[in-house]
Amino acid sequence: MLHPIYSTVLGHPELIADHIANYGALVRQETHEASRGLIARLVAGVLAAVSAMLALGLIGVAVMLGMLHGSFHWVLALVPGVAVLIALVSAYVASRPQEMHAFADLRAQIDADVHALHVAGQRHGS
Repeated sequence: MLHPIYSTVLGHPELIADHIANYGALVRQETHEASRGLIARLVAGVLAAVSAMLALGLIGVAVMLGMLHGSFHWVLALVPGVAVLIALVSAYVASRPQEMHAFADLRAQIDADVHALHVAGQRHGS
């Protein structure tokens, strides 16, 4: 007598094909979710680096203009301050810990399938 998985594969190959197709869809979905978080952190990191360099340049220009005119104006602090604020917020977004739930659904599905195969094998052996 054949194991239940073999009789299913031989008797209903469309079920196995559907199951494999569903695994492929689940992998695509999980990959999309994981890559979206990674891309967002990467963009935030690049924005933080560019904003920090811009802030340094603007601070230098503000110091030179302040020294050239011999007076301080609030815009000389505000413009570099905005760039520093953008750099700090972007750095926070890029460096905050990411909850890695990537592929958790896939792992759960594989565990459920392995468990179902074990149960089918135990029933077949009994």
